[in-house]
Amino acid sequence: MYHPFSVAETTKTAWNIFKKNFITIIVYSVISFFLLSIIAVVTEFIIPSDSFAAKMTASFILLFVQAYTTLGLYKLIFTVIDSEYYEFEFSQVLPGIKMIISYLVVVFFIAFIITNLHFLLVRLNDYTYIQAFVQNVSTIIGLYLALRIMFFITFVVDDHSGAVESIRQSFQLTKGYFFKVLIMLGIILLLIALPASLAQYYPIISITIIFTYPFVNIILAVTYRKLVYSHLDVDDDIAETN
Repeated sequence: MYHPFSVAETTKTAWNIFKKNFITIIVYSVISFFLLSIIAVVTEFIIPSDSFAAKMTASFILLFVQAYTTLGLYKLIFTVIDSEYYEFEFSQVLPGIKMIISYLVVVFFIAFIITNLHFLLVRLNDYTYIQAFVQNVSTIIGLYLALRIMFFITFVVDDHSGAVESIRQSFQLTKGYFFKVLIMLGIILLLIALPASLAQYYPIISITIIFTYPFVNIILAVTYRKLVYSHLDVDDDIAETN
């Protein structure tokens, strides 16, 4: 039956999916975590600091692998959701080159905006009040835009959308659900920020990223699917599998 979007039900569904597929998701997260860690260590400590070309090459490799593992995680999440009653093959969770390009285009576009905003704020160092005003306004606008485009990656993976199309679709998906999506974003940020804060005092807690990172992405994927169902006014398949 049709279910209106519910924060509590969405969180519960995400948790059930995480529990049912715990081993599969954690194994993938551990492999991704160590792979990214190895490349990061090589980039930071093994490649000579004066070798600009080698540093840049390693950085691009790290970015590509990060994109690949992130998209792969989302493909895995959607696959375990859609393949609950039948086996799936490993090839189903491998992201295509179009997905990677679309994802990186959006990431680079966001990085471009943030970088230019930083340069603007630096130029305003002598104008404290103007700088504070620009910073506050850009923070509010940035948070709003982050909320509206937070589902671009789910459209890239689940709908094979391009960079521009995925952003447009994310805007449409969040229309009319601003405050509920804001609550979901708050839950996601809490699950990320709390372990990060505690890890400053107890470093061993940083290992929890292996568990929290996939879980917050499951929350995002389930939120996306439920919003799609709500917009289409169709049966809530995810809810029926709880």
